[in-house]
Order: sequence, then structure tokens, then C-alpha cells
Amino acid sequence: MAAMNEENGTAMHSMDEMAGPSLARQKLENLLNKSMRIRMTDGRTLVGLFLCTDRDCNVILGSAQEFLKSTDSFSQGEPRVLGLAMIPGHHVVSIEVESDSLLSPRVI
Repeated sequence: MAAMNEENGTAMHSMDEMAGPSLARQKLENLLNKSMRIRMTDGRTLVGLFLCTDRDCNVILGSAQEFLKSTDSFSQGEPRVLGLAMIPGHHVVSIEVESDSLLSPRVI
């Protein structure tokens, strides 16, 4: 619940309200430079390093590779190297963090 400050009309937030955005931001920052798999509405899958996102859920991947939707369920085919890729948020179906990426420690 926000309370109005009488002096200047600004809203003062409780500690619980302030913890929400900072906790979400911290979780998102922990995913930086992790390998992600993004499935798109057209059936393509992009795999690359998570570099950034915005309020519209657009995602930037570095060192991205594109995998096409295969008609044969047994063969994935050769990936196409894209490099730096921007995925519009309205085309994102799912995002997965690669499990081996979570195990490696983050070097600063």
C-alpha cells in the first residue's frame, strides 16, 4: 500500500512493495550471460547467451544459433549461426535456461 506524503505529494512505498521489483531484477541479472533456448511462434528455436531484455519482453541473444523446426522428429539438422539476435517479445513462445549454463560459476 502506498501512502501519500503530505509535503510534496509523492508516494511512499512499504519495504514489501520495494522488495518485489528489486528481487525480480536480481533474478534477471543472475541470468545474464547464461545460455538460453527460445522457442518462437514460427517453430524456430534460437540458442544463445542472454544479454538483455526490455519491458516489451524483447530479448537480445549473443552468439545465437537458429534451429529450424524439423519435419523429421529424429533429425535436428545443422544450426544456422546468427551471432547477435533480437527476438521480439510477441514471437516468444517459451524460454529455457540451459542446465549446464546454470552450473558454471559467474566470473566477474
